[in-house]
Amino acid sequence: MSAPGPGPRIRHVADGDWDALVALEAAAYAPSGLSEGRAPLESMVRASPSTCFVLHQGARLAAYVLALPYPESAYPALAATGAAACASSNLHLHDLVVASDLRGRGLGRHLFGHLAATARAQGYRRISLVAVGGSDTFWAARGFAPHPGTALAADYGPGALYMSRPVAAGHGNARTREPAQGRRPVPRAASAHVPGTPLHHEKG
Repeated sequence: MSAPGPGPRIRHVADGDWDALVALEAAAYAPSGLSEGRAPLESMVRASPSTCFVLHQGARLAAYVLALPYPESAYPALAATGAAACASSNLHLHDLVVASDLRGRGLGRHLFGHLAATARAQGYRRISLVAVGGSDTFWAARGFAPHPGTALAADYGPGALYMSRPVAAGHGNARTREPAQGRRPVPRAASAHVPGTPLHHEKG
């Protein structure tokens, strides 16, 4: 009987990650017209490198999460290349994507748990995201509550919903795309723009 492979490993985004990260983002969001391309994603990492991570499963970059401090009830414009971190106690989860063939294995939960622990350690009080593609139920199960009074740009697509939760609330996942095999959460959380059904669908 073969020994189990190494478990998931999480680290900050590095320069050599971009080809794989952009490919994951495009696979998750291009079908729904929500893909942003490389420049906006790089802009977000530059704005808040300490809250942007990749997850490796073995040698493979299997998932990523991008988040930055942003005012509550506000969210970054999709495809904007000038992302800037704001002085805020709210951490906005813009993107959480898990490779489509690896969803359903808990990688999204693991990655979101790491982000939530980082948020606690850095003194954030809330985490927000924009759930897209019907991923709001996925995020609600992880302690996120909707803000129906927060209007969203049409770019996020029909049914997109701004959601947030206290950093200390339970555990969970966020634009995340990975709930079910094939469903894309998007916290483009700031977007809960999670492609595909991303571990979460979340772009925002």
